Amino acid sequence: MDWVFLSELAINGALTGLLYSLFAIGLVLIYKASSVPNLAQGGLTMVGAYVVLALARDVGLPLWLAIPLAAVVMFGLGFGIERVALRRLAGRPVVMILMLTLGLDIFLRGTTLAIWGGTSRSMELGVSYDPLFLGDIFISRIHLVGAGVALALFVAFMLFFRTRTGIKLRAIADDYMASWSVGISVERGVGLSWALASVVAVAAGVIWGVIQGVDQALSLLLLKGLTVAVLGGLDSILGAVIAGIILGVVENIGADFLDPLVGGGSRELIVAAVLILTVMIRPHGLFGRHDIERV
Repeated sequence: MDWVFLSELAINGALTGLLYSLFAIGLVLIYKASSVPNLAQGGLTMVGAYVVLALARDVGLPLWLAIPLAAVVMFGLGFGIERVALRRLAGRPVVMILMLTLGLDIFLRGTTLAIWGGTSRSMELGVSYDPLFLGDIFISRIHLVGAGVALALFVAFMLFFRTRTGIKLRAIADDYMASWSVGISVERGVGLSWALASVVAVAAGVIWGVIQGVDQALSLLLLKGLTVAVLGGLDSILGAVIAGIILGVVENIGADFLDPLVGGGSRELIVAAVLILTVMIRPHGLFGRHDIERV
């Protein structure tokens, strides 16, 4: 066995998995406040990338300014979605809110298709495409940058949830009614979680936009982000990071062994298998809260 090649697969798989975590962190932020998986997180990521491109190319702003401005725009969009659409469904069955997020994802894809068309657009972040070698192991520079962004966001949100506002969000996640009873604005907390998830979507949109271009296909990466979120535990940011690394390594090494046997395309099969087995064996994920109910 070529251990150098195996190590290269594992390291690059871990870096790719951390990029999946960018989707999963957005999912966790909303789930922690509303207990609903946001199926529109892929659409928000796609919109975030398009907004950055629009500010950089159409308006002519430098990319270092376009990205934070896009984050501000998406922050407002997240708040607006909660205020206009989700607040009307307060108290309704979870499946209705879930269907609303699915409809929102379809709406966002259709809107970007109408405005910017379906042609893939490139995004340049200024990261060199020259190979980076760690000994004999090749590492992708943009994946390394993306992994650094994911870890930075993880640290930032871990610190945020220790602040007064973050503690309020944790209280909302624990018990809606108890939070209301002590004067915490649940609506504002859920809106803030959507706004923060939309900011994370900008980071994911920029990194993945550089890797594969900006088009409607960006929203489809939600499937891998959702798998990471479920594996890590839908309410655990730490779980999202660790599960991303696990899924990336398993996907990369597994595909290298299986592709020659099945003729390719095994990555999607591996991701689907991980999602199905997680739901069947450990539905609360590796680090998710396992509520105990008295019968």
